[in-house]
Order: sequence, then structure tokens, then C-alpha cells
Amino acid sequence: MHFYRSINCIKAITFDLDDTLYDNSMIVDKAEEEVIKNLQQYEPLHYLTLDLYYQEKKLVLAINPEIYHDVIDWRVETIKSLLNKTNIPSSQYSKIIDEAIDCFNFWRHKMVVPKSTHMLLTKLANKYPLGVITNGNVDINRIGLGDYFQFSLRGGPDGRSKPFPEIFALAAQKLAIPNNYILHVGDNLETDVNGAINNGFLACWINIFGQDIYHLSDARCLPHIEITQLPELDNLL
Repeated sequence: MHFYRSINCIKAITFDLDDTLYDNSMIVDKAEEEVIKNLQQYEPLHYLTLDLYYQEKKLVLAINPEIYHDVIDWRVETIKSLLNKTNIPSSQYSKIIDEAIDCFNFWRHKMVVPKSTHMLLTKLANKYPLGVITNGNVDINRIGLGDYFQFSLRGGPDGRSKPFPEIFALAAQKLAIPNNYILHVGDNLETDVNGAINNGFLACWINIFGQDIYHLSDARCLPHIEITQLPELDNLL
């Protein structure tokens, strides 16, 4: 654990999910591959590939730039846009989209949460109120983490995604604790570290790749704390 800034007091902790509390590598890729297979069962979409899906996703974003705050809506609108380019009756859209989203969510929640994460969260939850602030769509209850947290906020329904201020403000409101006493833990320098610092939170960067922060282009400000493994937060107990 390395300290870049002094910390007077921590009264609550919020966490990012993906690549912070568990290894998310390849999880989303696998889920989207399965969605493509699901959509290919419809004859007009036999041609669909992952590359074409990503192209459509970029097109949807270009038409509606704000949609990226809600990854679920973005995925739904991408599939709908693909369907609009086929001869599939619009009356079937809801069924096809629901099946594809269910498929995605099944595979999206296939990550393995390490025992060490459960052990750490159990200890931290006995000392601090804990919350989740995520830009993804993982349901903490589906992966066995729901009991540790007072809430789970995600970009879209709970405001613009990190690093924008609304979602941080809502977390502080739910905790009923001033921003400068809340430590946010995450792996992303832009959304988690810069987002936390710019919104008055304390920031802990989990440096999962062992990089030198002084040589990273997306490091616009230093976190309060840097760790390389989540269990290092034991030192806050």
C-alpha cells in the first residue's frame, strides 16, 4: 500500500466492481460472443459477426452519444438497430431482444469472486458502511456480494456514469456522509480515481498491472492510496 496524499479519516468506502472485486478479463467478451450466437439463430442475422455488432454499437453511439452512460440501454438499442436492417417483423423485436439480453446477463455473471474478496468485505463491512458505484450492469446479488453493501449504483438509472458527479453525489447522499470522508476504490484512473478526486472523494487505485502511475497518460491526478491487490485494504482495519 502506497500513500500519495494524507488521509485524516475514512468513514465509508465505495467500490467499483469489474477488475476491482474480481477478475473481469474476457467475461464481457464471452457474453457478447454468446449474444451473437443467440441472434444468429434468426435467418436474417445468420451473417452477424462480433465485428459487425461492434460497428453497429458505434453507430448507435454516434446517433445518441449520451447512451454510453447506460450499458444496458446501449446494448438494447444496438440489437434493435440490427433488427431494423432485417425483414424480421417488429412484432418479434421484444422477444428477440429479451432473449439476447437474458443470454448476455447469464454469461455476464459467470465471474468467480475470490474467497479473499469475501473475507475482506466481511471485515470492512463490520467497520464501515460500504457501497458500489459501477459503470457496468453486474447485479451484486447474483454474484454473492449483496450482503456486504448498503446499495449498488450504476450509470444510467442513477445518473451519468463515472467520472461524472451525479452518481458520486448520490452515493454520498445515501451514505449520509460528507464526500471527503468516503474512500472510493477502483482500477480505472479516469472513471474511478479522477472521478473520485474531482468529486471530493478520497481515492484508492488498485494497480492490477503493476504500472508506474507517473508514466500513464490517463493519470491526471494522484490517488490518495495505491494498492496492487485488494487484500491490502486490510491495513485500513
